[in-house]
Amino acid sequence: MCGIAGLFSPRQPPRREELAAMARALHHRGPDGQGVWHDGPIGLAHARLAIIDLDGGAQPMASADGRVQLVFNGEIFNYIELRAELRALGRHFRTDSDTEVLLQAYQAWGDGFLSRLNGQFAIGLWDAERQRLLLARDGVGIRPLFWTRMGERLAFASEAKALFALPAVPRALDPAGLAASLGWWAPLAPRTAFDGIHCLPPGHRLVVDAAGEHLSRWWDWDFPDSDPFAPVDEDALADQLHALLVDAVRLQLRADVPVGAYLSGGLDSSILTTIIRRHTDTPLRCFSLTFDEAEYDESAHQRLMVRHLDTRHSAIGCGRADIAAAFARSVWHAETPLVRTAPAPMLRLADSVRAAGYKVVLTGEGADEVFGGYDLFKEAKIRRFVARLPGSARRARAVERLYPWMARSPGGAHNVLAQRFFTDSRVPDGDPGFAHQTRLASTRRAWAFFTPEWQHRLAAHEPAAQWRARVPEAFAHWQPLARDQYTEAHTLMSGYLLAAQGDRMAMAASIEGRYPFLDPRVIAFAAALPPRLKMRGLREKLLLRQAFARELPPAIGQRTKQPYRSPDSASFFEDGQPLPWVRELLSEGSLREAGLFDAPAVARLSAKCAAGRAIGFADNMAFVGVLSTQLLHRQFVRAEAPAMEPS
Repeated sequence: MCGIAGLFSPRQPPRREELAAMARALHHRGPDGQGVWHDGPIGLAHARLAIIDLDGGAQPMASADGRVQLVFNGEIFNYIELRAELRALGRHFRTDSDTEVLLQAYQAWGDGFLSRLNGQFAIGLWDAERQRLLLARDGVGIRPLFWTRMGERLAFASEAKALFALPAVPRALDPAGLAASLGWWAPLAPRTAFDGIHCLPPGHRLVVDAAGEHLSRWWDWDFPDSDPFAPVDEDALADQLHALLVDAVRLQLRADVPVGAYLSGGLDSSILTTIIRRHTDTPLRCFSLTFDEAEYDESAHQRLMVRHLDTRHSAIGCGRADIAAAFARSVWHAETPLVRTAPAPMLRLADSVRAAGYKVVLTGEGADEVFGGYDLFKEAKIRRFVARLPGSARRARAVERLYPWMARSPGGAHNVLAQRFFTDSRVPDGDPGFAHQTRLASTRRAWAFFTPEWQHRLAAHEPAAQWRARVPEAFAHWQPLARDQYTEAHTLMSGYLLAAQGDRMAMAASIEGRYPFLDPRVIAFAAALPPRLKMRGLREKLLLRQAFARELPPAIGQRTKQPYRSPDSASFFEDGQPLPWVRELLSEGSLREAGLFDAPAVARLSAKCAAGRAIGFADNMAFVGVLSTQLLHRQFVRAEAPAMEPS
């Protein structure tokens, strides 16, 4: 894992000090070394976190003939198999690194090398012979890559802060990025929270040469138009899935440093830790979060798995004060508005992993998108169920079976608004955002606190319309659950879970997260499954549970999905008063200086939260969204970076 950066500038050649400044901005992503190379119109920079071939994997790395230069962030898990294939073609290797495998693969197969990779990566590659820059990103968007134009100069980097290290890059927030963030929880690539800063979408490549820029997709999720009721051998499929996940974990354990694992106590992390303990020779070391408040805490299930696996385990507690203390640093690394505080505890967890001497952890993200695990998919199923027989009170009460993990379930029989939502058919089933209306409606509450001018600017970038413009033609022909999964994978997962809550929090502590459930073979296998093997009734992840039922304690294998959450607005108040830095940031003067939010409206929201009356998702997300957007403006537009890096 690393941070990469580069400059392409035919008429104003990159200077070493520019590249070094970009690399310094990425030091947290790669504290083990820094490299800079420039020649004519191109310059590349690298901040290294050494994980594979500790002595021979320094970057930028050149091909043996010097024609190709590469910087690379991430890991290629099948690099050993690819190296054997390339050697059979007569190619010779100077190092044991996966970086050199990328160089040789490009020279052997051209841009087609991307489709052979099983990994998580962002690549910057310069082909001197063709005077051509290739930028590429892994299929699901695990590793980030941003770029911007400054006249005829193009700069790229792993994080926007490295682009802002160049004085010519303007600093302003982007209305489309803010609108999507306060709807989908994240900007929709290629837009970002910053005007003029672009995000390379997952599974895309950008080619820059004399002909200009050309953006194209090289990989995407795909679902069959098959009969969902066709007979299948469930036991055989469960066995195939078991073998596939064991192999995915085996590949992702490849490293020349110790590898740990996150253990939440849920099904997904329990499966991964079980595979490591029972099916590999890697010593299992687990790391967990616990919370002071029972509604968020899963420590009982964590302890159950630790006893079951007889493994070393560390847990770090997280209270409201801890969340508040880490929040500004979380925003700094996320580089986007946050509507939940959940990244802050993940940042604390990553810090604890690094303090324990680990650089790599396996984690269970992606399983819910791949196998249909979220409440959101159940909500959509209930809405479709109700729509087939409108007016049925019995069908409408199906919503009461949702959210058993919540202390105050919004699906309860007493909640008239929730019942009304689930019987609302104004958004047609075929709409790409059908399943996500709950999220969009709740998150959009934050729009009410912007100034009239900014509300008008946001309205020009309706989040649902932004997504409709991005769905592929085949989308309309997929099964409903497949449509919902595709939308989730390209909005919340790639933009928020793998970014603001994943890569950015882990890399803030110089930790690499790995995601076996997002192995492209696992995704392809799951996509081909009939929907009933993912969700039966309201029971989620059916085949995944079946595949590992014999190896998990029943209390884990049969456990209903409990999404990871943490205390939100309550974290920023003490004894009914906002914390001093929160009071200052949301003061009338600070709000008017930023020019984004209506001060009286924010004051009313803050008073409601201080009084403990913000018990619903909408008000909590609005408060966190306002606070994080104010932080984002201060940190990046005003360029007041927080002095909050761990010692």
